[in-house]
Amino acid sequence: MSRKVILYIATSLDGYIAKPNDNLDFLSIVQKEGEDYGYSDFIKSVDTVILGRKTYEWVMKQVSEFPHSDKKSFVITRTERPSINNLNFYSGNLTHLIEKLKSEEGKNIFCDGGAEIVNELLKNNLIDECIISVIPILVGNGTKLFKDERPEQKLELISTKQFDTGLVQMHYRCINK
Repeated sequence: MSRKVILYIATSLDGYIAKPNDNLDFLSIVQKEGEDYGYSDFIKSVDTVILGRKTYEWVMKQVSEFPHSDKKSFVITRTERPSINNLNFYSGNLTHLIEKLKSEEGKNIFCDGGAEIVNELLKNNLIDECIISVIPILVGNGTKLFKDERPEQKLELISTKQFDTGLVQMHYRCINK
């Protein structure tokens, strides 16, 4: 079985992963003690993380240590920087990186955002599955998860889960052309 690239992300009902100024406070409306919406099981299934520079910088403002330091991680950036242990700052061709990672032995690859990375991967048919948690709020403005001008992408529903917080999680397989 080959490795899959899996997008695991939360969005508002109107399709935004952040409000203006990278504000993610709307995510807190579904926080519930003891509920991680399947994240701990999901994260055990991956050994590699891909994320954009802006997402990485936002995360590092929230925590003192990168949360995926136990996994091979790639921050996609336009500026070359030296690696830090398992954390690699990658400024090369994203398609080539994903194709190389998929050809290697290992667990799945977690795409942790942001929108620019997600849309670049979609344009090149490089996302295999999407696990999207929809937060019950309309934020009205901000960073859209799916940008305009990308190719059509057919999806096959694997599962849906609904939670008492109002969050709905949809798991899709991408059907590549």
